[in-house]
Amino acid sequence: MGLVSVFGNDVDTYYDRLLAGESGISLIDRFDTSNLPTRIGGQIRGFQTHDLIDGKVDLGLDDCQRYCIVAGKKALEDAALGVNERSKIDKERAGVLIGSGMGGVRVFSDAVESLIEGGYEKISPSFTPYYITNMGSALLAIDLGCMGPSYSISAACATSNFCIYAAANHIREGDADLMIAGGVEASCIPVGFGGFAACNALSKRNNDPQTASRPWDKDRDGNRHG
Repeated sequence: MGLVSVFGNDVDTYYDRLLAGESGISLIDRFDTSNLPTRIGGQIRGFQTHDLIDGKVDLGLDDCQRYCIVAGKKALEDAALGVNERSKIDKERAGVLIGSGMGGVRVFSDAVESLIEGGYEKISPSFTPYYITNMGSALLAIDLGCMGPSYSISAACATSNFCIYAAANHIREGDADLMIAGGVEASCIPVGFGGFAACNALSKRNNDPQTASRPWDKDRDGNRHG
């Protein structure tokens, strides 16, 4: 397993904090939330690529792709298939199936802003490839040289489950021997929060972020975003 999360960027820390009953919801300080009704959410902190992404590749990426590549490589390390063991992988029989609901939403948001302010010539050339939902899965497959099944499923909150199920089926059906599977999201930006706030879907318990998530409570007032 490999992950990037609000509970830390390694599996043991994540698991221990879950067992401790902690909530990963906190006040958002990544951007100004003063004009939003909800100022709490799941913000990833302390993320570093630790040389797991080539500097030139990293230059135009959305965090959605960064999280995907780093978590995917950490999953291989956890499976005893780190850099020094990857020669054991039959790359023609290895695939990547990592989904995303929103994809590179920051790249998309930045492009819209550039278009409004300066026209199409101000849009970054990296916009088109890096906002689509399958790019994290594709970049990880390219980086690792995986030539098996490689695509993305987008199914809102069920995205990761669908991807893991589909990846398992590829192995069952003999399409691959190894699949890196899961989901990734990086929508902790103004438009990500604004969209959910606009449909009144987010909790406004800004003074109580740790217990704001209460889906079975009669006084629940919305979900949390991140």
